[in-house]
Amino acid sequence: MRAFADLYQALDRTTSSRLKVAAMVAYFGRVKAEDAAWAVYFLAGGKIKRLLPIAHLRAYAQRQTGLPVWLFEECYQTVGDLAETIALLLPTAQSERDTGLSQWVTECLLPLQSLDEEQRSSALEQLLDGWDADTRFICLKLITGGFRVGVSRLLVTRALAQLTELPATQIAQRMMGYFSAREHPNGNRYRALIADGDADYQAIEPGQPYPFFLAQPLAREDSQLQNILNAPESWQLEWKWDGIRAQLVYRHGNIWLWSRGEELISEQFPELCEAAKAFGEDTVLDGEILVWHPDQNVPASFADLQKRLGRKRLSDAIKRDYPVVFMAYDLLEEKGIDCRSLTLSQRRLALETLISSHSVASVFKLSPVVDIQDSEQARAHHAQAREQRAEGLMIKARSSQYGVGRTRQAGLWFKWKLDPMSIDAVLIYAQRGHGRRASLYTDYTFAVWDDSASPGEPLLVPVAKAYSGLTDQEIKQIDAILRRSTVESFGPVRRVEPTLVFEIGFEGILPSSRHKSGVALRFPRMLRWRMDKPVDQADTLATLKALL
Repeated sequence: MRAFADLYQALDRTTSSRLKVAAMVAYFGRVKAEDAAWAVYFLAGGKIKRLLPIAHLRAYAQRQTGLPVWLFEECYQTVGDLAETIALLLPTAQSERDTGLSQWVTECLLPLQSLDEEQRSSALEQLLDGWDADTRFICLKLITGGFRVGVSRLLVTRALAQLTELPATQIAQRMMGYFSAREHPNGNRYRALIADGDADYQAIEPGQPYPFFLAQPLAREDSQLQNILNAPESWQLEWKWDGIRAQLVYRHGNIWLWSRGEELISEQFPELCEAAKAFGEDTVLDGEILVWHPDQNVPASFADLQKRLGRKRLSDAIKRDYPVVFMAYDLLEEKGIDCRSLTLSQRRLALETLISSHSVASVFKLSPVVDIQDSEQARAHHAQAREQRAEGLMIKARSSQYGVGRTRQAGLWFKWKLDPMSIDAVLIYAQRGHGRRASLYTDYTFAVWDDSASPGEPLLVPVAKAYSGLTDQEIKQIDAILRRSTVESFGPVRRVEPTLVFEIGFEGILPSSRHKSGVALRFPRMLRWRMDKPVDQADTLATLKALL
């Protein structure tokens, strides 16, 4: 653990990508494969589900330190991070343990899953005792599932590629599926990850997907967009579907469905796996999973798709009420042959042949190509995206290969998304942020006017929470205003006078029985601070519901 804590400190002290890669290379080169396996997992974004309630950590820290609740809370508000607060307050260890990262995770952390509530509380001492403040901080972050450091998955890939002298693209491909919950990281998986040949890794991960090829964003005013639309013969346009991006992998008699987040979702969509048997083994498709009712020409909302997720068992009623399709738009492997180096036009032709030659039309659909002759026609289709229950258009170079991640080396894919919906809403609650913003109020709750309220009794109804979209300078200005206009406080939350109006953007809106407003906004964020608009001119609930 000490070595991993030292690595964290080295990564946290610099913003240089070169130095971060060098620190990881040095760490991977000196620790055991078992420790390196877990380090790759955590550094690249893997998490263990929180195994201990936050309340237990607070209670443990208060018992060990003897601090009254009010003083502990004051310390927490000052520091801004619970793990760091506890790590600093706990007594200094008399002697340091000699336990590696893998041993601590497998022998101390993971067993928490099988303990009852009382036993988990008592197990904290074993988890945290014998470490200095820096190492204890890392332990607490891993316990709470809040571990993160300024390292991207790409940097981890670069470090492993530098360590092994293998191509970074090969390492990136092997890391697909590394973070799935079906098997914890271990020494064998790590050794296969950095092995010279592919045979070892294929034996361990037969259902491994390919890295997803991601599109570059395009804005309406982007000059490149006009250049693209002026040459429609070179580009393939498709709807940007609002579902779950997924790969279907059929190898060794088994079928795996992987989300873009590298979660194995086969159990949530058994009808897709069953129908895919018609394609034959060694087939990999890229596409979008959507709820699609047979009597409709457009997919259902994303909210309907969510009803399938997170379930251990799907009832017949769920499968009947929310039927799904796999909207296929790329063929990555056929009969064991990697097709990614072929052009998009070649892959599309092979995909059309594959789908049409099997009786799977009810479950597998070809993502339709949107034909255009000129830029005006393209803009007209783009404006109709919401009618198709789509987020916009995908624009793919017909000559492009299937690349790795958001790269331009293999060719160009673009996503031309619709402008977000927006409303003007009033800020009514504020909450402190975290980390470097722990001393500022950065997380806001917004409301609109309920025009159904009695005349003369205007009522603000909460509709969204947002914390992104403002500059640091704007946040500081708003923080000062909020402190002066506080009406009431509840712990870290303040109710403030309704004096500030913001334009809130969101991707979609759905009816919701769980919200007081009756609606739920998807991906709300602040677009701008409306200093020009008085509070009484903010939007109403009727205006918002008209967008449904």
